[in-house]
Amino acid sequence: MFRNMRRSRQELDQKACEDILNRGTSGVLAVLGDEDYPYAVPLSYYYEEGKVYFHCAKSGHKLDAIRKSPKASFCVIEQDQVIPERYTTHYRSVIVFGTVRILEGDTEKRAAVEKLADKYAPEASSDYRDKYIEKEWAPLCMLEMTVKHMTGKEAMKLVRERRLSKSR
Repeated sequence: MFRNMRRSRQELDQKACEDILNRGTSGVLAVLGDEDYPYAVPLSYYYEEGKVYFHCAKSGHKLDAIRKSPKASFCVIEQDQVIPERYTTHYRSVIVFGTVRILEGDTEKRAAVEKLADKYAPEASSDYRDKYIEKEWAPLCMLEMTVKHMTGKEAMKLVRERRLSKSR
């Protein structure tokens, strides 16, 4: 169903992909938008055990698209260093494919938003976090993407550097 990576020597293993997802702070969610045009939107997220979580408002383009078709992809770029003299970049990124669902129950919605808040404001007290969540609760929607397929890729220069460091 999913294509094999053409440049397999540059493919990252599952652990490296998950590490990138855990370290990343933003990514781009792509869904089937209005009139079947792709709709890609940058989002904050957190990743846990094969699932990616996002927040959004209870109405809008993204939510309409997900209701129409839950299939989506999500891309996180960890590194993108432009090397102008070589007309290339030293990059490392991950793309996940899966299905998105709207978290309906208050319990699962609350657990998801708390983890999202903890990722982006780890120093905040639980009291402060809880007050902020309560203030924003009414218009809040939480989404869960179940990962069906994940691929990661990096520039050949980074592949070589990683292999060298492992051999030392």
